[in-house]
Amino acid sequence: MIGTLWKLQIGAFNLGTNACASITNSPFSSASSINRVCGRKTREPKQTMPSLTLFLVVLVLAAAETPPARAALLESFDAQQREFDYFALALQWPGTYCRRTRHCCPTNGCCRGSNSPTVFTIHGLWPDYNDGTWPACCSRSSFDPKEISTLTNALEQYWPSLSCGSSSTCHGGKGSFWAHEWEKHGTCSYPVIRNEYDYFVTALNVYFKYNVTDVLNEAGYVPSNTEKYPLGGIISAIENAFHASPLIVCSKDAVEELRLCFYKDFKPRDCAVGSDIKIDMVTSKGSCPRYVSLPEPVSARYGGLQSWISDDATL
Repeated sequence: MIGTLWKLQIGAFNLGTNACASITNSPFSSASSINRVCGRKTREPKQTMPSLTLFLVVLVLAAAETPPARAALLESFDAQQREFDYFALALQWPGTYCRRTRHCCPTNGCCRGSNSPTVFTIHGLWPDYNDGTWPACCSRSSFDPKEISTLTNALEQYWPSLSCGSSSTCHGGKGSFWAHEWEKHGTCSYPVIRNEYDYFVTALNVYFKYNVTDVLNEAGYVPSNTEKYPLGGIISAIENAFHASPLIVCSKDAVEELRLCFYKDFKPRDCAVGSDIKIDMVTSKGSCPRYVSLPEPVSARYGGLQSWISDDATL
C-alpha cells in the first residue's frame, strides 16, 4: 500500500514561497533541487532527463478521509476480480514509434517539431499476472481529466500519445490515450492504487526514479540511425542498474518498447515469468534479433510532415 502521496511540482511552474519551504525541509531534496525550485542560481551538469528530486515534493497525508471524488474507485471496484501479481511499467521508444507517422494532429507527440520526445516515454503502468495474462477494465470508474489537471504538463511531456487515433475505452466509446490506460489498466491496480490521480502520479514517480534513457546513454547505447547494439548488452545495462531483468519488444530490428517490472511495493523484479528460457523472457518471445537499433528520435510539425518520414509502413 502507498503510505505517502507524491505530488509533482514541475520546475517550469511558479511554485512560490510555500513550495520552496516544503522542498527545503524535505529529506528527499538535494542542494541542486532546492536551488532550482527556490530560484537560486547554480551551475548544474547537463542531464538527458531531469533528476527525480527536481520534480518531487513528498506530502504526508494528514487527512483521514478520502475526498469524495477520489473515493469512486473504492466503491465501484469489481470484488470478483482476482488481484494482480505485479506491475509492468511499459516504455515507448519514440525513435521507432514516430517513424510510422503518416498524419499529424495536435494530439500526436511525434508532431511537435523540436519539442517532440527524445527519451523513452510512458506507455502505461500495467497490473499483470504471473501466468502471462492480465486483468482489464476492473471498475465502472470513467476517466475524468479534471482529476489529473495538475499533472497535464508532465503527462504531455513524458506520457504523450504517439499517434492520432482515438483509443477504445472500457465503456464502449473512444477516448484519449490517458483515458484508455486508466480505464483498462489503472482501475485494476487496486488495492495498491485507489484512484485516478494516484495512478498517474505513481507512474510518473516510478518513471523518474528508474530512468532507462540515462542508464542506456551512460552505458554507451545512444540513439543512432547507423549503429546496431548487442541486445545482451542493453539487457545487462538495465540489470546492472536496477538488479532486475527487463522485457524488450522490437519492431523488426528496432527497439520499440522496454518494460520494467515491480513488486507491489515498487521494488524491481524480473519481468520473466513461466518456464521460458531467459532470452525469450526478456525479448517478448524472441521478438528482437541479437543486434538491435535505437533509431534517432525524429520530429514533424502539425500542418505538414517533413522528409524524415519512413516509407516503410510496417516498421
